[in-house]
Amino acid sequence: MNLTRRQMLCASVGAAAAGVFGFSLSASATPEATAESIKNFAGGKEPAMGSDLTLTTPEIAENGNTVPIEVSVASPMTDDDYVESVVIFAEGNPNPDVAVFHFTPMSGAAEAKTRMRLAKTQNVVAVAKTSKGQVFMDKKEVKVTIGGCGG
Repeated sequence: MNLTRRQMLCASVGAAAAGVFGFSLSASATPEATAESIKNFAGGKEPAMGSDLTLTTPEIAENGNTVPIEVSVASPMTDDDYVESVVIFAEGNPNPDVAVFHFTPMSGAAEAKTRMRLAKTQNVVAVAKTSKGQVFMDKKEVKVTIGGCGG
């Protein structure tokens, strides 16, 4: 295979761009960026750390590729008072908002389970918003022994 000087130059520029963008894609979100995302979701309200929202995570995740996460919110789930949505954030992931669950009174219960990828040891945060404007939050640290993003 023979490459011309022009093809070699284009390949070099492409590799340099991939390196720059690859580096920026693998960068982690900051706790401040996560706090800003939580503030936006909560509509400026300060979420209450409380017993109404329960986030269940493993304390130690041996494989960051599939970390089981479970969230439940104690709510009557009636037409007048129900959980509208729950967002799960991972402070150390490149994109901190991992999942959003929407509920209605017909959901019966505000519970959800999922698996998420964690690149490194970090805090996982769940925030719930109710139809009455209440905002709840729970936070757990998950220690990751083998990162789910190649680390």
